[in-house]
Amino acid sequence: MGLLLNFGMFQAGWFSSVIGGAQQLPWLGPLAMLVVVAIHLYRVNAPRRELTLIVLCGVIGTFFDSILVALGWVSYPSGLFSESMAPYWIITMWMLFATTLNVSLRWLKGRPLLAMALGFVSGPLTYFGGQKLGGIVFVDQQAALLALAIGWGVMMPALMALSDRFDGVGGKAETRRDAAAAEAA
Repeated sequence: MGLLLNFGMFQAGWFSSVIGGAQQLPWLGPLAMLVVVAIHLYRVNAPRRELTLIVLCGVIGTFFDSILVALGWVSYPSGLFSESMAPYWIITMWMLFATTLNVSLRWLKGRPLLAMALGFVSGPLTYFGGQKLGGIVFVDQQAALLALAIGWGVMMPALMALSDRFDGVGGKAETRRDAAAAEAA
């Protein structure tokens, strides 16, 4: 899968999610995610592995962002399941992000310190961009940005390790292994 296509699809999904959340159209992000994930899974060698990674990232993101909401550090204008949980469009944005781990962010594999540094800086910047577009509100900006920096600094190396384990983009050997496992099941 081309790096530019992967990056471009992620960016289109990210903007759809944030702007949809800001404009009371929270369904727009999940719709974009479904399109991006479908294209991604169609193009990879081992879709089951990638889908596992995508679901795991959704679970991790739900937990992380829900903590920020429950602590009262951030809030969202739309798409909430409950007042103490992250909105569904943020959860699907995490799933969208997972599609980049084995493609456009593949260069981070085996570089945990670089992944940590990138997460520490880019995590808060991404949320700050979402705040500027109206998709997120920093109720306690200082606490939120610090938690985002630490959280993303810890999560990026962990997400890259997960992407190694569930790499469905890799070579043909993985495809044969997946096919053999599917036949055995």
